Amino acid sequence: MLAPKLSPGDTLGVVSPSTPVEPGNPQLANGMRFLEGLGFKVLLGEHVFSNSLGYAASPTEKAADLMGMFGDPAVKAIICSQGGDTANASLPYLDWQVLADNPKVFLGISDITVLLNAIYAKTGLVTFHGNDVMWGFGRHPTAYDRQEFLARLVDGKIGKVNAAGPRKAIRSGRAEGRLLGGNLRCLLKLAGTPYFPDFSGAILFIESLGFEPAGCDYMFRQLQQMGIFDQVAGVIVGYIDGVDNLPDAPLHMEDVLMNVASDYRFPILKANDFGHNCPNTTLPVGARVRMDAEAGEIEILEACVKH
Repeated sequence: MLAPKLSPGDTLGVVSPSTPVEPGNPQLANGMRFLEGLGFKVLLGEHVFSNSLGYAASPTEKAADLMGMFGDPAVKAIICSQGGDTANASLPYLDWQVLADNPKVFLGISDITVLLNAIYAKTGLVTFHGNDVMWGFGRHPTAYDRQEFLARLVDGKIGKVNAAGPRKAIRSGRAEGRLLGGNLRCLLKLAGTPYFPDFSGAILFIESLGFEPAGCDYMFRQLQQMGIFDQVAGVIVGYIDGVDNLPDAPLHMEDVLMNVASDYRFPILKANDFGHNCPNTTLPVGARVRMDAEAGEIEILEACVKH
């Protein structure tokens, strides 16, 4: 299922389904100005600033904003203010039929991984992993951030994804499949729930905020023990904040992955095109992609918005 592509003048709804935003936050204002500068109108959800639990909005407040934005015909896309920790609280309160009946661009990163994959799993709607309002568009957005947002969501461009930096093959090979994943820790919040997507033949893409090898090891082993490594066609490792920005780091996420997945043969590509505190492309969760590790290519094979 595809959402209609965006056009200048469209209204973008902003929600906070994870960590709340403090009123008056300058990064939120900066991010809104960035989006307005692209020609869009910005509408804040009623509970964007709610901290009713003392650490987050209530699950029903989060769900109310999401359902309100999906149900409002004037809103053409929904962008999350930021990530955090508690996006999964909203899942039992979402009306999946309403989402399916009102397909819209839904964009976020980090803890929003939970919603990107759950929405795709429950409705078939292609969602988008990319910059949020505060940290992606509200701090230091680059020409790459702007270009990739517009290319994917306004122009509906498919084909080869532009690289933000060097790519390298960790294990050579080519693969095709539906693109699923995001933040590794947050993806695993869906394990054992009805919201975890089907990884049969999928391309798994992963990133992380911070890196601790033993912790990374246990998360990869959890995926292995869930049977995910038996199902995926390939893996793309993104930018890992906390290690890829350290020139003398002894271990990287891809090293740990190779340790855990040494008995498998799926290709592994390292690409710094998505993650925390880096320029971000806009990736369609649920769309078919092709990866070629040796050539360092990621290619979107099918439309991810409706023209």
